[in-house]
Amino acid sequence: MTRHSLVRSAPPQNGWHKAIIFDASTLISLAMNGLLPELKELKKIFDGKFMITEDVKKEVIDKPLTIKKFELEALKLKQLLDEKVLELPSSAGIKENEIQSQTDNMMKIANEIFTGEGDKIHLISAGETSCLALSKILDNKKITNVIAVDERTTRMLVEKPDNLKELLQRKLHTRITLNKKNFSPFKGFKIIRSAELVYVAYKKGVVRLKDGDKVLDALLWAVKFKGCSISNEEIDEIQRIR
Repeated sequence: MTRHSLVRSAPPQNGWHKAIIFDASTLISLAMNGLLPELKELKKIFDGKFMITEDVKKEVIDKPLTIKKFELEALKLKQLLDEKVLELPSSAGIKENEIQSQTDNMMKIANEIFTGEGDKIHLISAGETSCLALSKILDNKKITNVIAVDERTTRMLVEKPDNLKELLQRKLHTRITLNKKNFSPFKGFKIIRSAELVYVAYKKGVVRLKDGDKVLDALLWAVKFKGCSISNEEIDEIQRIR
């Protein structure tokens, strides 16, 4: 399992120096498991911003508010945004057109990496790509950041892009060719998952459940069953290091 600490850097003029950028996949996993109060408590002890992009906001708040099945989780996430637990890039003076331009460019590159039967394979969507774009912008501003994303494809593109070819071939049952030159814009990102977040919540004592050793196990399996890309072996590893 890979974990990234947010190392303290020189604070910019606005007084904050680090950020966690949340993709929709991680927020959905936490919301569906009733762990948003724990996320709120983590924010209280995190010396930085919890950020979402406009594209992620559309995925977890705007669109779900129009669907009865997902309306309750969307309202809870909207409340976190209203309370500034989650913040948009505009709160840091980052313009939406800057993020959108970077997002469009990165999506074009990513979705031209793999080809199957002559057709380019659509790899990542606007939500997770906008998180990568925001991370690049924050890097340029010397603000330390990580991206919280549970979705496996995006994580593999950043961490193990060569393995992604094999995954796609198994999934699509077709021969895949790839353009390795397009890997370079996706190097250097720091990724965490909801699994790492619930582990930190457990270690910091902000989890509301207090039933001893069972709590961490329950948390890890809960996020796995709600879409977090974590293996059984990684869960065992976390259990060993607690």
